[in-house]
This record gives sequence, C-alpha cells and structure tokens, in this order.
Amino acid sequence: MAHGNLADLRAAFRQCDGIGYDEAWSMPKSYYTDPGMLDLEREHLFGKEWVCIGRGEEIGKPGDYMTLQLCDEPLVAVRGNDGKARVLSNVCRHRGSLLAEGQGNRPRLVCPYHHWSYDLKGRLVGAPRMDAHTTFDKMSCRLPQLATEEWHGFLFVSLAQDPPPLGPRLAPLERLIRNYHMEQMKLHHIVEEVWHTNWKCLIENFMEGYHLSPLHRTTLHPVNPTRLCTHFEPGDAYFGYNAGYSPELPRSQKGHPDLTPAEVGNCVMFAVPPGLVSGCGGDYSSFVCVRPESVDRVRAKMGLIFYGDGWPQSAIDRAVQLFNETMAEDKAVLVGLMRGMASHHHQRGPLAPADFEGPVLDFYRYCSRRLGGVLADVR
Repeated sequence: MAHGNLADLRAAFRQCDGIGYDEAWSMPKSYYTDPGMLDLEREHLFGKEWVCIGRGEEIGKPGDYMTLQLCDEPLVAVRGNDGKARVLSNVCRHRGSLLAEGQGNRPRLVCPYHHWSYDLKGRLVGAPRMDAHTTFDKMSCRLPQLATEEWHGFLFVSLAQDPPPLGPRLAPLERLIRNYHMEQMKLHHIVEEVWHTNWKCLIENFMEGYHLSPLHRTTLHPVNPTRLCTHFEPGDAYFGYNAGYSPELPRSQKGHPDLTPAEVGNCVMFAVPPGLVSGCGGDYSSFVCVRPESVDRVRAKMGLIFYGDGWPQSAIDRAVQLFNETMAEDKAVLVGLMRGMASHHHQRGPLAPADFEGPVLDFYRYCSRRLGGVLADVR
C-alpha cells in the first residue's frame, strides 16, 4: 500500500470513530481503489467474518448443492440427508480437482478426474483402486467443513476456525425484523451479476436513503421516498435504516399476521457486513450478497423473497421489474462512481444527516473496528 494512501486511511479511520453524524465526511478514494486495502479486507473481513452466500432454500432438498468461491477458497454448500446445510471444501483430497460446478442435486460429490466420491457430510466413500495403498487411511479422509449458520433463511459461512456464533451478535436486529418472518419467505427471483465497482460502494449505495428520490425518481421514489427514511442504532455486526412506504401508495396486505400496522408500512433496510444487504418488507423482501473479485469488480447475487402462497405471477413479475429497473439505475451510477474516483480532482465530501447517510458512517466504523488496528501495524 502506498505510504500516502496509508496515512490518509489511518487519519480517516481515526476521524470516523470520533465524530458525530452531523460532521461526518466520506472516505478517501484509496479506501476503494488501493489493492492493498482489498487485500486487508479479504484477509480480515471476508476471511474471518460470517459471510452470507445466499438463501437456504437454494439448497432446500437433500442432495441439493451450489458452488462458489470465497476469497481463494472453492466451496460447495450442500443439504444433507439429515436436513442440515453444510459448506465443504470443493477440492478433492486426492490431487486437488474441483468436485462440482454450478448448482444441482446428487447423492454424492464425485470428482470428475479419478472418481473419488464423498457423501453429503464430506466423508470419503469411494476411492477406486486405492485399497493396496499401505499408508492411506480411507476412513479418516474427508472434506474440510466450514462453520455454517442459517439465520432467517439466509445461509452464512465463515472461513475462520471456530468463529463466535452469528445469531447472538444479531439479536437486537432480530427484534426489528422477527415479525416479518423472513425465514418463511419463498424465493421467486434470483440473479448473479458482476458489477464494475468496488464492493463497498455497492453496500453503501444499498444502505442509504439519500439517493432514493433523486436517482430513482420513477422507480423507488413513489414507493420509498427519501423523506420517510429514518436511521436506527447500529450494532457491532449490523447497521441499517427504516425506509417508510409512501402513504399515497396502495400497500399490499400480504404479510405475516404478527406484523403491526407500523411494520406493514415500513421496510427495514439492514446490512450484515461484509456480505449481506437486505430490504425487509412485509409482503416481499430483497437481498444482495456480495463478494469482491478486485478493487473494481464485485460479484452480486440479487434476489426477491415473498411471504405466503397464492401470489399471482403478474404481481411477482411487477416486483421483479421494479427491482431490476432499480438495480440497473444503481449499477450505472456505481460504475460511473469508480471512474470519478480515478480523477485527480476527487475529494472527500460531507455526508448527509443520519436519517439519510448515517448507515454509511456506521459502515465506516464497522470497517474501522476490524481494520483500523491492522492498518496501524502496516509498514
């Protein structure tokens, strides 16, 4: 990391920890553009924290699997015959071939190279012509299993050894969203794209309401206008804001009976960094799972989940169209934002009040808590 960038980032982290929402400024461009910063994020955030990789129902039935890469680790998420979700190394223990690609359903994971096979718990169950090997213990050979949790229907994994459980860290957030019962919502739309922007820009964009009315004038503004956004207190492992639904907009009454009238009229916008942002609504909710590929490339898995049965396809189609149009507007701006950050004239700017850009400062502080000490030790 360049010495000047290092000094700027250290100063910015110190500042964001010691100021209020009414005096906050954006981060220097090196926060988004320096490859050394991404290296630290991959090691200390995506390499140690709980990272959301999708919805549990993507591997809903025994034998269902989906593959992904987190940092440099090829992984496969599988649903066992016992109904439990597991995330395993997707690397054969023989000579390192990938076991699976994409998504599907199979009773075993079979290496395409030499047909070593593993059950859905990762235990080796087949190794052709290896019985004569005198120092190989087939019974003790298994795929490494990573820490895995399901939370409100979302599937999380951690590359860390014995990480603290995720659920207790999200207890205050759970109190805000539990009546929506996201764990009962069903996936009706999912797509994966690569956006040419920094992963933190995508998180920040999703998690601030300041742009809802200006950028999304004909899409989200009639639904969730900026004026109805209110910030809520962050926790160590989450942050967010409330995006009220416009009272002029006819609201669907679909949603769980536990919802209060105030909850029906509100969308809880929350982040569980580094990998999940979500808009939790009573009738349906949106989510984005992010994994950085470079300083200006992020893989985004975007989806919509709906509460209850009996949704007409036309209503689902309208929701998907609104979501896709909104995300396309965001994508265009964020791609341009990275071009702007390359300018010599780029400078830090003041953040809007807490109700509108407070979550951006919350995200800075989250990163500062986990990376500030690491930056202090970088030479």
